[in-house]
Amino acid sequence: MAAHKPVEWVQAVVSRFDEQLPIKAGQQNTHTKVSTEHNKECLINISKYKFSLVISGLTNILKNVNNMRIFGEAAEKNLYLSQLIILDTLEKCLAGQPKDTMRLDETMLVKQLLPEICHFIHTYREGNQHAAELRNSASGVLFSLSCNNFNAVFSRISTRLQELTVCSEDNADVHDIELLQYISVDCIKLKRILQETVFKFKALKKVAQLAVINSLEKAFWNWVENYPDEFTKLYQTPQTDMADCAEKLFDLVDGFAESTKRKAAVWPLQIILLVLCPEIIQDIAKDVVEETKINKKLFLDNLRKALASHSGSRQLTESAAIACVKLCKASTYINWEDNSVIFLLVQSMVDDLKTLLFNPCKPFSRGNQNADVDLMIDCLVSCFRINPQNNPYLKICLAQNSPSTFHYVLVNSLQRIITNSEVDWWPKIDAVYCHSVELRSMFSETLQKAVQSCGSHPAIRMTPSLTFKEKMTSLKFKEKPTDLETRSYKFLLLSMVKLLHADPKLLLYNPRKQGPETQSSTAELITGLVQLVPQSNMPEIAQEAMEALLVLHQLESIDLWNPDAPIETFWEISSQMLFYICKKLTGHQMLSSTEILKWLREILICRNKFLLKNKQSDRSSCHFLFLYGVGCDVSGSGASQLSLDHEEMRCAPGATLRKGKGNSSMESTAGCSGTPICRQAQTKLEVALYMFLWSPDIEAVLVAMSCFRHLCEEADIRCGVDEVSVHNFLPNYNTFMEFASVSNMMSTGRAALQKRVMALLRRIEHPTAGNTEAWEDTHAKWEQATKLILNYPKTKMEDGQVTDSLHKTIVRRRMSHVSGGGSIDLSDTDSLQEWINMTGFLCALGGVCLQHRSNAGLATYSPPMGPINERKGSMISMISTEGNAETPVSKFIDRLLSLMVCNHEKVGLQIRTNIKDLVGLELSPALYPMLFNKLKNTISKFFDSQGQVLLTETNTQFVEQTIAIMKNLLDNHTEGSSEHLGQASIETMMLNLVRYVRVLGNLVHAIQIKTKLCQLVEVMMERRDDLSFCQEMKFRNKMVEYLTDWVMGTSNQATDEDVKCLTRDLDQASMEAVVSLLAGLPLQPEEGDGVELMEAKSQLFLKYFTLFMNLLNDCSEVEDESAQTGGRKRGMSRRLASLRHCTVLAMSNLLNANVDSGLMHSIGLGYHKDLQTRATFMEVLTKILQQGTEFDTLAETVLADRFERLVELVTMMGDQGELPIAMALANVVPCSQWDELARVLVTLFDSRHLLYQLLWNMFSKEVELADSMQTLFRGNSLASKIMTFCFKVYGATYLQKLLEPLLRTVITSSEWQHVSFEVDPTRLEHTESLEANQRSLLQMTEKFFHAIINSSSEFPPQLRSVCHCLYQATCHSLLNKATVKEKKENKKSVVSQRFPQNSIGAVGSAMFLRFINPAIVSPYEAGILDKKPPPRIERGLKLMSKILQSIANHVLFTKEEHMRPFNDFVKSNFDAARRFFLDIASDCPASDTVNHSLSFISDGNVLALHRLLWNNQEKIGQYLSSNRDHKAVGRRPFDKMATLLAYLGPPEHKPVADTHWSSLNLTSSKFEEFMTRHQVHEKEEFKALKTLNIFYQAGTSKAGNPVFYYIARRFSVGRHLCCRGARSHLWCRRARSHLWCRRARSHGRRCCCVCWSD
Repeated sequence: MAAHKPVEWVQAVVSRFDEQLPIKAGQQNTHTKVSTEHNKECLINISKYKFSLVISGLTNILKNVNNMRIFGEAAEKNLYLSQLIILDTLEKCLAGQPKDTMRLDETMLVKQLLPEICHFIHTYREGNQHAAELRNSASGVLFSLSCNNFNAVFSRISTRLQELTVCSEDNADVHDIELLQYISVDCIKLKRILQETVFKFKALKKVAQLAVINSLEKAFWNWVENYPDEFTKLYQTPQTDMADCAEKLFDLVDGFAESTKRKAAVWPLQIILLVLCPEIIQDIAKDVVEETKINKKLFLDNLRKALASHSGSRQLTESAAIACVKLCKASTYINWEDNSVIFLLVQSMVDDLKTLLFNPCKPFSRGNQNADVDLMIDCLVSCFRINPQNNPYLKICLAQNSPSTFHYVLVNSLQRIITNSEVDWWPKIDAVYCHSVELRSMFSETLQKAVQSCGSHPAIRMTPSLTFKEKMTSLKFKEKPTDLETRSYKFLLLSMVKLLHADPKLLLYNPRKQGPETQSSTAELITGLVQLVPQSNMPEIAQEAMEALLVLHQLESIDLWNPDAPIETFWEISSQMLFYICKKLTGHQMLSSTEILKWLREILICRNKFLLKNKQSDRSSCHFLFLYGVGCDVSGSGASQLSLDHEEMRCAPGATLRKGKGNSSMESTAGCSGTPICRQAQTKLEVALYMFLWSPDIEAVLVAMSCFRHLCEEADIRCGVDEVSVHNFLPNYNTFMEFASVSNMMSTGRAALQKRVMALLRRIEHPTAGNTEAWEDTHAKWEQATKLILNYPKTKMEDGQVTDSLHKTIVRRRMSHVSGGGSIDLSDTDSLQEWINMTGFLCALGGVCLQHRSNAGLATYSPPMGPINERKGSMISMISTEGNAETPVSKFIDRLLSLMVCNHEKVGLQIRTNIKDLVGLELSPALYPMLFNKLKNTISKFFDSQGQVLLTETNTQFVEQTIAIMKNLLDNHTEGSSEHLGQASIETMMLNLVRYVRVLGNLVHAIQIKTKLCQLVEVMMERRDDLSFCQEMKFRNKMVEYLTDWVMGTSNQATDEDVKCLTRDLDQASMEAVVSLLAGLPLQPEEGDGVELMEAKSQLFLKYFTLFMNLLNDCSEVEDESAQTGGRKRGMSRRLASLRHCTVLAMSNLLNANVDSGLMHSIGLGYHKDLQTRATFMEVLTKILQQGTEFDTLAETVLADRFERLVELVTMMGDQGELPIAMALANVVPCSQWDELARVLVTLFDSRHLLYQLLWNMFSKEVELADSMQTLFRGNSLASKIMTFCFKVYGATYLQKLLEPLLRTVITSSEWQHVSFEVDPTRLEHTESLEANQRSLLQMTEKFFHAIINSSSEFPPQLRSVCHCLYQATCHSLLNKATVKEKKENKKSVVSQRFPQNSIGAVGSAMFLRFINPAIVSPYEAGILDKKPPPRIERGLKLMSKILQSIANHVLFTKEEHMRPFNDFVKSNFDAARRFFLDIASDCPASDTVNHSLSFISDGNVLALHRLLWNNQEKIGQYLSSNRDHKAVGRRPFDKMATLLAYLGPPEHKPVADTHWSSLNLTSSKFEEFMTRHQVHEKEEFKALKTLNIFYQAGTSKAGNPVFYYIARRFSVGRHLCCRGARSHLWCRRARSHLWCRRARSHGRRCCCVCWSD
């Protein structure tokens, strides 16, 4: 469009500019400001090419705005802002006006634009609060207009002059003449103005002459200040025509000055006219003057007299002062070499001028304070430029007892010196650096007085209209002296802050001072500025203070903070500043918090630049780490501590940052003493950034997110100094970088941005002090806001006036008044939006705060395999959320649940909706377990003690909200949700939901709730792999029972079509839920009904199958009716088709999982006379075939196969070597059953050649829980029992061969017949010799010991595996317990560093303690000897075992005095024992080389496994849900186990004490020992028999002998078949002959058993 229709395009841009002005679009916010600025820039650029179109459009807009009628303060402000925007745009467009502008454009400008500009300059007088700003802006437009269109503007002035020459009115309008003050004037234009004035001056009336005199003076200064080079050349090359005009006008004006009043009015112009005549000045300086120039010399003489107060007229004295200051100012633009006479003239007046203007005892005043101050500033600046070295004015103004006006004049003069430096010979500001101490003192005193008074005065808008404590005549109302003083100090403070902004060195310069003093002065200065930032009563000062602080943080300024120690000083002071500002931000104690946050971002950029610079300059230094407390002692000495309370920077006058610092360099670690504030500052900064994320202001959120980038950059720089991970500095570095990247994207709106923010908050993994404090602070504000919302409008009525004032004073979109205890106005949507954002923030970040607390409500499991002193059976210690109800996170969840049923009349629905969405979609997954438990506990209260439902409207509302939340939560696959969903079971809650909803009836709302609940169940089953079910099969069976009751409940009775549709929807949802529940679900009847398991399952199958068939018939009937009608019935027909499909799926799933009990009921349908029924059955049959139904369940070996799969499941190993089911079982079985469990596990794992993996897991867990090496396997733990069982089963033959010869020799040999081994003096007989006994004991011990250590070649390979596993597990676990530093230094020496002995000692200690020594001490009980040894020998064996155990333990005797003589022997055999232990533990034999003597599985072990799993099924589920890792073990093993157990059913209901297998002596394990001792497994007969798989052993006879069962059908196929009714794959032991088995009658099979007895 811009190319083809440029005019239309420009007009469109102008129209858009017009529409977005505040007067039309309303009060501006951040986005409208950005848009307006964009439109301005667009128009300015277009004006370079389409100047006329743009200027014409802007002129018309300005006309229309000026003609608008407005009412009210807000409209007036918007009008003022709109006018400023238009004028500013016009000025910039005119400044870039192209040179080829046509004459027509100039005429247009004069006719249209100039009158509008003059309107602002002439009309807006005092009385309008915005008059000065509008006039200044309009004058800028006029100046730009006159630059390229001078003729047009001057023509208006000239015309008005001509009109005034013939005007007879005394009060003629002279406004157009005043335009001379604002136009652009160069040398040529000035001559033209002077010529015009000379020509018409005499003819003008007095009022016009005075206007011309005043305006010409200002036109002259416009020329000098904008074209100083032209004025300078005037004195290098005098211009005769300029001088002639000036002289003529001087004479005319001199003639006009007939009276004292007129002289006072014209003297300032006359001195300027003289300045325009360099040659005349030269002439009148001589003694002899021409007659034509006498009046000029006389003028100067009168000027001197009046200045010296000799004229007697105050008016002349004041006018002389003005004229002399103008002369001084003009002289600064002249090089003294060009005209030294004018400088002599100035010098002759300077002293008198100083006495008049800068007299502290008698301050100069003309009644116009502003004009007086400007005059003094001009004088001070001019005198400095003339003589910067010897300037008495500075000393006067710097004096502490000088009036505040003098201080103000000095500060503004310095500001002008810094900013105005157009002429080369003007001195620079560095000449004033020597006065930095006095300036800092002035700043501190002014700050103190201003801050002290800021609390009792309203906000003051800083305008050029200054007010000081001296006499003021420009005030419109009478003010108290305290108000005058307050204004005085505030204006002075503003000027000083601007001065610091202009040149920081003015106040930072510290010549010849030591480091501590320099740092102290810098700290005091920055403290003062920081205190100003949050001052709401001084907004302009606060803004300037931020700019000044930003300048102070520039690289070149930081070096001045403390040149002796720049790095330490910077980080200490800057960090305290950061801490203070962030604390104020988080407390919502700042008005323009978004702007402050932007400023804070710039500060962070400066900090990073400084850090990068110093890192690059000294890359070898690691002190950046020290500055952040990494590896340093916070309580170090060598430097003074912070003088600042870490919680608050004192705002009292004189409060400073740390005031002193030792002379420490980067090479000194003394700088570590100040490191805590650096860490605290970073923490507080994180808190502030986090809390801005829930702001309703989009810009604030985006700025906060962008600040995270600079935190990450800082961490990158710091980690680059040393080889330290960036996550050591910033644990959540990755998420912060994501925040930063999102801040650069264009958001679609506030809701979308908040959703993205909450998604990122959920990804924060590591709890830090920053995010924890941010959560807690936000939670406190949220709680207060919640109370105010719930109490609205009561609160509003109680303090409505406070609310209104707060909303006017504080930015409405911030709820800072909430934190201050104010009120809230729900008509302000931003307030409610902020509450919603806070809620989402707390939901998303709550999971990290939960991790921060060790007992934060997550369920934890305390297994019985814990430390010995804590092992109490299999008690499960579930630390639930109820035990930690006082934690903030728990309180927050409780409050959320209460708000789920908020019934606030105004915002109740909005609150409920947002709570539902936020909890369901934005809640941190780590909070899921806590939420589930709290929902479960709350819903459980909806039932009385008898289980009856307490039906109330609130309860129903809560249930409905819970259903919606749970559905959202399960539907929303949030990152990390899978990990936490299974940490708490939802079975009880879901069952209670269904139980409650069942009684709601059949009203429309009730049907809708039921439908939603069914949808929830379906979603729950979709997430089945992620959820935790303690008794899944039982739970799903119960859910099927409940949900099938809703099918066809009222579908046929409803007369209303809408209700009928809803009912059909419920049927559909119910069946979809039932389909998901029935998938792979074995039916599980209620226990204890007295009906046989298979029969009960068959009846249950028939119930459901019949229901589904009836539903199919119902669908068919309704479909027939629908086919006869049209319209609305067609929708019903589609519903029925979908319902029929779900019903067929349900039947398929039901039959698929229960073929054994269901096929007999369903097979007959294939021959049903009804074709539709037969077709349905075929459809079901087809689907179960497609699903891959295993018809193996119909086989006779189904029970055996299921037991086999159960064993496979228990012995299943994960990718990392873990044994999920086995370890879970080991952790939940009561200690009274550990012996049985040890036997079962060892037997099963050895049969699978997985014994090593079992031992590794058990031993690793035991070592992990051990406090020291000495406590390993000393307690009565499961690992100890497994080890003992292995030693007995696999080591019996080894012990027999090793110990039997030695023991028989000791017992039967003649040399040992009368030997005593007693070495305890208290137990010696009178005839015994202690030394002889000791020798005997030592001799016997040595014999046994050498036999043991020389038997390594005979050591059983299975036991080698046990010892090797123990050795490796010990090494591995102790390595994990060692510190990172120890691991880096020496991986192999870690164990020896942690414990006195290395890990091989654990092997020896356990082997002697659990294996060899028990056999030595009790050889008869171990089966080595046929009878017990004599007591004398028993005593010796016991003492010998002590010595052998000490050798194995690698310790000497210390407590038993009578055993100490053997220490030499013990010590001398340490190495030999160690070699033996290493020999038997270093290598593990391959699995296939080991003879697995227990490779057969006895029936007793399998049945015992079944019973243990069944009885502890729920505990296993709880353990796995709190400990499992889905990724490590794949699909949850617990699900498979639960399914198998459901198919197998409960074990036989017999007391444990009555079972045959429990009466078996498990410690001796006679059968296993018999088989091993005689090496039956190695004989060919056994191997051949084993391959036939026709014998099984289970139970014992009355005498305790094992019973074997012969399976005849496996040996001779087809003769005797065993029924499927047997409890296991064993033969039925109840049958004594070939009788019919009770459970086999329906199959016509026989059960054949052979019982082996004594």
